[in-house]
Amino acid sequence: MTPVSEWIPGALIGDLASLVTLVFLCYFLVINGSYLTINVASIAQIRDHVRSRDIEPVGNRTGNPFVPGVAIVVPAFNEEPVIADSIRSLLTLEYPAYEIVVVNDGSTDGTLDALIEAFDLEQVSGDCPVSLPSAPCRGVYRSPEHELVVLDKENGGKADALNAGLYFTDRPLFCALDADSIIEHGALYDVIEPFLERPTVTVATGGAVRLANGCSFRNGIVEHVSLPENRLVRFQAAEYLRAFLSGRVGLSRLGSLLIISGAFGVFRTDVLREIGGYETDSITEDMELVVRLHRHLIDAGEPYEVTFLARPVVWTEVPESRSVLASQRKRWFRGLLDTLWRHRGAIGRRRYGIVGLFALPFFLFVEALGPLVEGVGYFLVPFLFILGWIDPSFFLAFLALAVGLSTLLSALGVCFEVITYRRYDEPRDVVVLLWYGLLEAFSYRPWKAYQSWRGAVEYLRGNHSWGTMTRVGFDLE
Repeated sequence: MTPVSEWIPGALIGDLASLVTLVFLCYFLVINGSYLTINVASIAQIRDHVRSRDIEPVGNRTGNPFVPGVAIVVPAFNEEPVIADSIRSLLTLEYPAYEIVVVNDGSTDGTLDALIEAFDLEQVSGDCPVSLPSAPCRGVYRSPEHELVVLDKENGGKADALNAGLYFTDRPLFCALDADSIIEHGALYDVIEPFLERPTVTVATGGAVRLANGCSFRNGIVEHVSLPENRLVRFQAAEYLRAFLSGRVGLSRLGSLLIISGAFGVFRTDVLREIGGYETDSITEDMELVVRLHRHLIDAGEPYEVTFLARPVVWTEVPESRSVLASQRKRWFRGLLDTLWRHRGAIGRRRYGIVGLFALPFFLFVEALGPLVEGVGYFLVPFLFILGWIDPSFFLAFLALAVGLSTLLSALGVCFEVITYRRYDEPRDVVVLLWYGLLEAFSYRPWKAYQSWRGAVEYLRGNHSWGTMTRVGFDLE
């Protein structure tokens, strides 16, 4: 076989390699430059918080008679290890008007029995009292002491369970909460404040998600925040700070928030019913719902706001094994691709304003295509350097963008945490977060890019499965 060097001149190979490297450099610059722009937008929000964080609310806000009623809907499928503790924490929330609706989505473990035993639930006689657009309801259970209802239904998936709760409740606000989550004591009031301040335009709000792994709780209240020794959890801790304290704050400030985490989000019940609730065939129903909400309200010509708030926090358990984390991240990426495909008609459309011209293109070119380009770059650029086909200066520039800007973004997330909410108040934890923010550029981020490629291939093959999440349970004292 004729060697490549005999029919392609060495200089041409070097030029092509340099061109390829330059393309990756430019794309990395676009990706990280976009994130930096969003971080800059978040600075104003962070600044406002720093100025007002010492101002305490006047009076007893739990006695406010004008707060809207909230239905906290908790879909549960095989959540036996955590469900009772999660509901106990919800019963301690600082809010005067809320009910808890647990939707047991055909669990095959002891989820329902754990709830019945923990809260002395009594089954309501007769059929389900209302017709629900979901898989058939098998029974309704109520607590004699608390505003707690459990809908026991056949399995239909998370979106189907959320729809059951959405159409069951008569409360004006709908709060979606994961069963493996614990809301901070005053977070429910914090997250509905935009509905009080701007009631005519606020349609949805979302709170921050923090890691419960390594933390301890007493009576549903976080008592001690600490990072566990598990390395995967530490990488995720740094990642979540970057995503929520800077990323979503900035996107919200720009009017471009397309994701309200399924772990903690509040919506106007009537608006969700107006758009038909959650899509039951969506892989990531939370993002799809918010994008559809934007499009519906823009098409209707109604003024509205979708807001992210970094102060209200929900604590949730994250994967501690690579297999479970890989399954989660592949599903998230498949869901991103699925949502962008469903709403491709709005991408780049002027009629959808900043959502069509910035938010959706950002998620397409940065969040969707970005990891795929990164994944190729992490492999191809070092390979070309080893072969001697690219100049060392190109390779160093690639490393500077891949490592330097990624580390800077992580450091900004940690800095925002230190100057604002300080859940991680131990100096050691802050140093660990900064260290893992540096390490992720060499290991965690390339690994995530690889999982994105796997997710993309699975999506093209028609894989819409959810995967599994193994629960360990909360550390409750």
